[in-house]
Amino acid sequence: MIDINSLKFDKTTGLIPCVIQDSLSSRVLMLGYMNQEALLKTMEEKRVTFFSRSKNRLWTKGETSGNFLNLTDMTPDCDQDCLLIKVKPTGPVCHTGSDTCFKETNPSFSLQQLKNIIQDRINNPTPSSYTSKLLKEGINKVAQKVGEEAVELVIESKDENRDLFLNEAADLMYHYLLLLAAKNTELADVTKVLEQRHNSANS
Repeated sequence: MIDINSLKFDKTTGLIPCVIQDSLSSRVLMLGYMNQEALLKTMEEKRVTFFSRSKNRLWTKGETSGNFLNLTDMTPDCDQDCLLIKVKPTGPVCHTGSDTCFKETNPSFSLQQLKNIIQDRINNPTPSSYTSKLLKEGINKVAQKVGEEAVELVIESKDENRDLFLNEAADLMYHYLLLLAAKNTELADVTKVLEQRHNSANS
């Protein structure tokens, strides 16, 4: 995952700061510190362990509360003296009971999470999954569903039933993201095109 020997732990404390980020929502959850032992334990167990400066010992987040931080990825910064650690939290992160240590709400569901679920269905098809079944039918079927949902959204937009309109909008969004994933394309790629158009219009 990373080369631990390339990291620059503080020469005085032996610690390196770690920014903890939710891998699904991208919300920053907390800041902690690791020494080499804590980092190795984290990499081995796939649960984040810090070095607690107040307790003066290794401390696995969630060892008391059960709200563990399950490791998904870690990346050093450009100077190799800080880590970005991406996790899947099993509950509130802050000891106060808040989702994050910055008093922010960490959404339990997002478009990013939906994208991740779709990608997981592509990588690990499940027979009972609607997504897997639709993907198995091929790109033409996925594209057809996008067209059908777009038409249904247009029809609902002409009426005053907000719930039906929102449900059709959700159906279109889901199938649109599925089509992008099936074409090995990211939503960020589409955003980039919009950004280029915006820059051209303002140039």
